[in-house]
Amino acid sequence: METKELISDSLNEQQLLMLRLLKKPMPEGSFKKIKQLVVKLLAEQIDENIEQWENTNAITTEHYEKLSKGHFRSSSRKS
Repeated sequence: METKELISDSLNEQQLLMLRLLKKPMPEGSFKKIKQLVVKLLAEQIDENIEQWENTNAITTEHYEKLSKGHFRSSSRKS
């Protein structure tokens, strides 16, 4: 299988577009800024997903407090 076919079969359209945009080498500072923006965007998406999950499952601050004061070790079973 040709490399080009392998790449286009395993990557989605957005990934291919990003590769085309970044095809030409850029200054390290610019690349660092792009990486920071991507990390910031992904962190925002994670925060949104967690907030949505908390709302869907009625998870509150009190729930986290209760978990932080509990322990998760199983009791030892001696024969």
